[in-house]
Amino acid sequence: MHDPHTPHDPYVRVRGAREHNLRGVDVDIPRDVLAVFTGVSGSGKSSLAFGTIYAEAQRRYFESVAPYARRLIHQVGAPKVGEITGLPPAVSLQQRRAAPTSRSSVGTVTNLSNSLRMLFSRAGTYPPGAERLDSDAFSPNTAAGACPECHGLGQVHRTSEELLVPDPSLSIREGAVAAWPGAWQGKNLRDILDALGHDVERPWRELPAADREWILFTDEQPVVTVHPVRDADRIQRPYQGTYMSARRYVMKTFSDSKSPTLRAKAERFLASAPCPACGGSRLRPEAMAVTFGGRTIAELAALPLVELASGLDATSETARVLTDDLTSRIAPVLELGLGYLSLDRPTPTLSPGELQRLRLATQLRSGLFGVVYVLDEPSAGLHPADTEALLTVLERLKAAGNSVFVVEHHLDVVRGADWLVDVGPEAGEHGGRVLHSGPVAELAAVEESATARYLFDRSPAPAREVREPGGWLTTGPVTRHNLRGVTADFPLGVFTAVTGVSGSGKSTLIGEIAQDAADAAGVGRLVSVDQKPIGRTPRSNLATYTGLFDVVRKVFAATDGARERGFGVGRFSFNVAGGRCETCQGEGFVSVELLFLPSTYAPCPDCGGARYNPETREVTYRGRDIAQVLDLTVESAAEFFADTPAVARSLGTLLDVGLGYLRLGQPATELSGGEAQRIKLASELQRGRRGHTLYLLDEPTTGLHPADVDVLMRQLHGLVDAGNTVIVVEHDMSVVARADWVIDLGPGGGDAGGRVVAAGPPAEVARAEPSATARYLGRALGRERP
Repeated sequence: MHDPHTPHDPYVRVRGAREHNLRGVDVDIPRDVLAVFTGVSGSGKSSLAFGTIYAEAQRRYFESVAPYARRLIHQVGAPKVGEITGLPPAVSLQQRRAAPTSRSSVGTVTNLSNSLRMLFSRAGTYPPGAERLDSDAFSPNTAAGACPECHGLGQVHRTSEELLVPDPSLSIREGAVAAWPGAWQGKNLRDILDALGHDVERPWRELPAADREWILFTDEQPVVTVHPVRDADRIQRPYQGTYMSARRYVMKTFSDSKSPTLRAKAERFLASAPCPACGGSRLRPEAMAVTFGGRTIAELAALPLVELASGLDATSETARVLTDDLTSRIAPVLELGLGYLSLDRPTPTLSPGELQRLRLATQLRSGLFGVVYVLDEPSAGLHPADTEALLTVLERLKAAGNSVFVVEHHLDVVRGADWLVDVGPEAGEHGGRVLHSGPVAELAAVEESATARYLFDRSPAPAREVREPGGWLTTGPVTRHNLRGVTADFPLGVFTAVTGVSGSGKSTLIGEIAQDAADAAGVGRLVSVDQKPIGRTPRSNLATYTGLFDVVRKVFAATDGARERGFGVGRFSFNVAGGRCETCQGEGFVSVELLFLPSTYAPCPDCGGARYNPETREVTYRGRDIAQVLDLTVESAAEFFADTPAVARSLGTLLDVGLGYLRLGQPATELSGGEAQRIKLASELQRGRRGHTLYLLDEPTTGLHPADVDVLMRQLHGLVDAGNTVIVVEHDMSVVARADWVIDLGPGGGDAGGRVVAAGPPAEVARAEPSATARYLGRALGRERP
């Protein structure tokens, strides 16, 4: 028998894994295979793959780095596991994106920009007499290359009287200058203007043009003595007030404020325009004067990668070496179906799935072998036609001598695995066990596996009656990105799926609906539910976003223990001083800054992640303190608060969209895009129904097991049955097959897409010749589950 402790152990052996909901899991997974981890959402598969196996590999790596970094990393803590043997170094490719930045792009994520800059530096055509530039001079992210006017951003933000004063019939006292802050600060600015001698009672449009110009745009900051109007109930003494123009206030808030809310408000009063100095190229004139094949670097960076790869003609030996290198680096990106992207496409505009596949393409070129790649749903956001290419790429990583561990729900990826680890049987505390670890075919014998029921079911779909539209919403003509004058008709009162390969224009088309729906007959309200995070720090969580936490705090404030101590509702908030732990300011985590590495969050050393101080935790409700209640799963909390209607209603809607496994205090930073979207949907569902609502959802099934898709679909179809309209962008053919109407875009991505190739009921679209979706939709209709 093989000794599991030898360095040549062919298995990764996990013993006693207890991370999150794992129940002392023991599992052996062979190396050098494509192993897929499956199970319903919240079953524990990510806790096993990422929270245990990858976390332990990462911890071992940091054991070998400098003592300074190691001292900090120890605070993050080792995963809760007895032992893991046979574990090689690991590379993780997850879907959680970093904070978006306008300087990050497809080119920077893949390092393709470096190769393109080198090509221009070494083999570009320079103007006569011009000095040869270093490659940094072709980067908008360096001082040597960035346009000095816009600092390499390509856009300048400007404002105007129309933006700052939307209603000129109002006086300054009535709030004509909408860009100014509210409350005392806004009153202060109005009082200062009054003290300066301006008429604050006259309608804005009647003020002299010179006065309006000065009030809105001056850079002067005069100081004046203000004599406030006395209120009957309080004395207000004179004070020295400093004036700030509306433009100055907006620009200062937009550039300096740490508050996303204040920045977003300031942005409403700004209009973006291409930088007049560089024309939006982001580069200095010296760099823009250099060409390759008659094009500037900005023009090549704007081309879809598929065009860039085919249009690089070398004119010298040096150029040929550089173009060959660039073409070979682009090849894996094309192979993953991302040829429609351009190098200058900003990272924040990419879906998490696109971003992960770009990183995957970069790994294909890295030449690493003997490592474990741990991937988080690489098929997310992929059309079924692109999934086949993904499997080829995963096989290539394996063939290079690596182990590929994939957390996945897509059944085609599961079928392509060499080894299957199925976790369950259900979510949260009802999961956390390995039901099967072995070849895919053997899962069929595991009766309690939810995955097995969907993986091996070939029963034909029962016929369902397609709903009749109650009206139509016409969108377009839309000319944006790759859409060229596209018009689409969306039926009202039914369930519509918008399909098409990645980059065909689905999200762009959906984004235009908001403008047309406002004036459409039969649409009372528009609700757009996207996958953007519900918050960017651990302070934002499930309970705070849904409003659930306000009710829970009132429940605690009403207890005898709280009354005896004089604790009000505010005492049970971790966002204000008093009840919170002051070491972590109520976040439960402290940010650990690492040299040369991204900062990471570690549990607070004083409260251990509880967020509250010991005095606050002395108050209990039904035997639990506030921190323990926040640690309950939605499912457990529903039982705990069953007789508190306001709490039970919120929890019920979260259960209805399949989120029973999440903890109430689960930080926003731990939620996937799909989970964030379903939390937003649950928040909408718990509101009172007001007329006909149009719901727009962008890939709502991302991150969902087929069993959870069924739960979500019941809710969405329930909304339609109640008289609303639901429009989803979707790649899951089981969802599309259950729609009443399908709008298919394509036929390809980028310039090869951007038009409606088919529209109609699912059965009709499944027969459409030019549609890339038709074949897969037809297959789903043949064996769809109810």
